Amino acid sequence: MIRSITTRVAARKRTLAGTAAVLLAASGAVIGTTGSASAASPQDVARKIVPASQYASFSKIVEHESHWNHTATNSSSGAYGLVQALPASKMSSAGSDWKTNPATQIKWGLNYMNERYGSPNAAWAFWQANGWY
Repeated sequence: MIRSITTRVAARKRTLAGTAAVLLAASGAVIGTTGSASAASPQDVARKIVPASQYASFSKIVEHESHWNHTATNSSSGAYGLVQALPASKMSSAGSDWKTNPATQIKWGLNYMNERYGSPNAAWAFWQANGWY
């Protein structure tokens, strides 16, 4: 009887290990390597989207607004995301994945700063003078 239980437990462990391997592979993780297979950080994504001459200002705004947390939510206003859009749903104009995709939020935020202030540098100057943008 003990042998039967041990055999069943071992079989379940193999099944769980196999399921975990399939899920990891489906998620894009690389199995059997020592390096990590993480996605690019929001900062890395922003460096590819925001012009180099504007990146420092864009980054300072995002750091102050959300600490680079793409799911940051202001509990009192409802502002959401890296750039704290209000209402948050405005970011849907940049893509349907605005709630979960930092790149979509970055594109929307860059467009907002360009349209409202002329550039991220001008938006940062406004932020410094007013504490918001």
